Amino acid sequence: MMAMVNLSLPAPAKSSSRPPPKLSSLSSVPLSVNRPVNFEPLRHRLIKHLDAGHLHKAISTLDVMASHNAHPDLITYSLLLKACIRSRDFKLGKLVHSHLTESKLELDSVLFNSLISLYSKSGDWTKAREIFESMGNKRDLVSWSAMISCFANNKMSFEAILTFLYMLDNGFLPNEFCFTAVIRACSTSEFFPTGEIILGFLVKTGYLDFDTNVGCALIDMFVKGNSDLESAFKVFDKMPDRNVVAWTLMITRCTQLSYPSGAIELFIDMVLGGYMPDRFTLSGIISACTELESESLSLGKQLHSWVIRSGFASDVCIGCSLVDMYAKCTIDGSLDDSRRLFDRMENHNVMSWTAIITGYIQCGGRNMAAIELFCKMIEGPVPPNHFTFSSVLKACGNLCDSRTGEQFYAQAVKHGFASDDCVGNSLISMYVKSGRMDDAQKAFESLFEKNLVSYNTIVDAYAKNLDSEGAFELFHKISDFGVEVNAFTFTSLLSGASSIGAIGKGEQIHARLLKSGFQSNQCICNALISMYARCGHIEAAFQVFNKMGDRNVITWTSMITGFAKHGFAARALEIFHEMLKAGIRPNEITCIAVLSACSHAGLVSEGWEIFKSMHKDFKIAPRMEHYACMVDLLGRSGSLREAIEFINKMPCTPDALVWRTFLGACRVHHDKELGEHAAKMILQQDPHDTAAHILLSNLYASSGQWEDVARIRKNMKERNLIKEAGCSWIEVDNKIHRFHVADTSHPQVQEIYDKLDEMALKIKGLGYVPDTDFVLHELEEEQKERFVFQHSEKIAVAFGLITTSRPKPIRVFKNLRVCGDCHTAIKYISMATGREIVLRDSNRFHHIKNGTCSCNDYW
Repeated sequence: MMAMVNLSLPAPAKSSSRPPPKLSSLSSVPLSVNRPVNFEPLRHRLIKHLDAGHLHKAISTLDVMASHNAHPDLITYSLLLKACIRSRDFKLGKLVHSHLTESKLELDSVLFNSLISLYSKSGDWTKAREIFESMGNKRDLVSWSAMISCFANNKMSFEAILTFLYMLDNGFLPNEFCFTAVIRACSTSEFFPTGEIILGFLVKTGYLDFDTNVGCALIDMFVKGNSDLESAFKVFDKMPDRNVVAWTLMITRCTQLSYPSGAIELFIDMVLGGYMPDRFTLSGIISACTELESESLSLGKQLHSWVIRSGFASDVCIGCSLVDMYAKCTIDGSLDDSRRLFDRMENHNVMSWTAIITGYIQCGGRNMAAIELFCKMIEGPVPPNHFTFSSVLKACGNLCDSRTGEQFYAQAVKHGFASDDCVGNSLISMYVKSGRMDDAQKAFESLFEKNLVSYNTIVDAYAKNLDSEGAFELFHKISDFGVEVNAFTFTSLLSGASSIGAIGKGEQIHARLLKSGFQSNQCICNALISMYARCGHIEAAFQVFNKMGDRNVITWTSMITGFAKHGFAARALEIFHEMLKAGIRPNEITCIAVLSACSHAGLVSEGWEIFKSMHKDFKIAPRMEHYACMVDLLGRSGSLREAIEFINKMPCTPDALVWRTFLGACRVHHDKELGEHAAKMILQQDPHDTAAHILLSNLYASSGQWEDVARIRKNMKERNLIKEAGCSWIEVDNKIHRFHVADTSHPQVQEIYDKLDEMALKIKGLGYVPDTDFVLHELEEEQKERFVFQHSEKIAVAFGLITTSRPKPIRVFKNLRVCGDCHTAIKYISMATGREIVLRDSNRFHHIKNGTCSCNDYW
């Protein structure tokens, strides 16, 4: 099928009369020049520069024309854009776009398509989509293909597939480019089933029988989406015109799926079939040798011989693969062969040096040898790049030799890499591994431009050093150095605040971003909604939502999720329906949020309606998370038999998440038989699933089957499975205070336990009776009663009572599900004290006031 090409001529540019020049501009020229200037020579000069490949000169000519309010025609603009795209000079391409906009020319589909391609390849899919949507009836098959490809290239599989379906609805028949792009979008486990459906459509069109690009895309889909080499081979065998690219792809994918012998066989068939391997084929097959269990070194040496006979001995790419092969295939741990090959290479560049240095670090664990080799490199003519410095800093970190690392970093600064994120992040990591957290923080603070990786590195370092608050202190110090943070910085910090429920820190960050002018940034507003919702202040989240003028699907989904987690199902459903009226199409995450809201409120019929509408109304194929939500909905309502029937009728094999959800419901409703079945199904998939062991143990404990409890705990100990310890925390004066069961480590421990004793007397007088069934240990009743009143959430509430003022609610967070006795006791405490208590556990929020909870005792 031939691609549909728009052959219509561009509309002629409309002539416009320019205002007469000012008299001052004519003072130095003869009066006879007072007539329109002919810019045709400039246009010819621009075209000449393009033909000669002088893009910058062509752009300079365009600037001269624009300065005189003159513009070339559409064809010239099209040539300029395509030249920018070919050279991947997207900055210049955007400059051309700005000139094009100023020209007021009416664009044709060819130019629109070039603009989509420009922004797509530069990673700005939002702008590409904006241009696509503005085209109206000027969209042609190339436009649709470019947009599908844009989404696929930016890992937006769902949007790519949806665009493909819209294209079909608009009456366009896909060509090989459309098929290639949408199949690439289906090359994930999530969208692989959709790819199989598209394959059926593809077979009917006949493209599989003659288009190599479509065949290569299908190979990738089967390998990346389903780890299915057998089907990939079927596609490969069906391809009538296999080129070197197809052979190389199949060889590489065999290696990636741990089938190196298959890669070797393919290489032999390729050679026997008369195809000449290129440098990428040889590099890939050499890499396959490193994965062979036996004879890898022998075969690698034969391939090395082939490389020499084929004239690729001096190729750097192949040389790097050979260095890696000899390093990984060494029999006695020696890197002599790898080093010998490196030493024999005629022309070293930074890639070959970095390859051997990395080989010493990764393959031989010989960090000192890597450092010595680096020292030799910097004495020679080839300067190290940022990857080389990053590797040697890693070697220093492995040796905990930060002093030597600092010397190397000084060299990096001299080579101009002081502001390189890769080098800076490696320096931070080196300090962390050396136990020098203060220096790691200083290195972070001294980075010229901090990116998300930089923040992840230092935040992870503080988390591992049990100092999660250190990450937030960084923010205040950054401003002292005059480093300008961006939207991603604020989003990262807000995410950190929400993860630990630090609303005080979140409010401080909110105030700072308002001063910085980011209050209208959509990404930050979405993060603010999430932060306030996760920190227990749902009304503040709703205020941010209401003030937003530009809401996307993430905005709506964040608000729906917030209301769902807080138990306000009616408000969540109301927002969902407003979203649909606003013309925003829900995605998979939105559906999870709405189903979760129904689950938390016991809205079974509404949940069924949403679930059925996913495919019918929104064309969303349910994922495992959606099935788990339905199991949770049925399980919470006590419909365990209906839930197990639902699981058994699932079109796909239920995973551990689905069975774990069902097991949790069995625990709540004390159904031992079904609980044992669920645990069995989980452990068949993952014998080391800690949650399954714990849930089943709790189920037995609640039934008093202590022998079964002991058996499971013994099994966990033998498998070295560790139960996550229950922990509650509360933020007071911007400081996080953490408590565990029967905790006595806090400086105010005496005051806390005095308040606990006081509360115990008061709430017992109001009718509270301790529920010792939640003590999952075989103890005397009196011990159980004392034990249950020392749970971490009760201790945190007691601390909140003695450290916070009455008008403010007490916000307590717990890493696990709140126990039933604590839930009851805290309701009584709210009655006795008149305080509002907000409790967030691993599942949801509980707003407790005057003895009642927002969950209505349904959670």
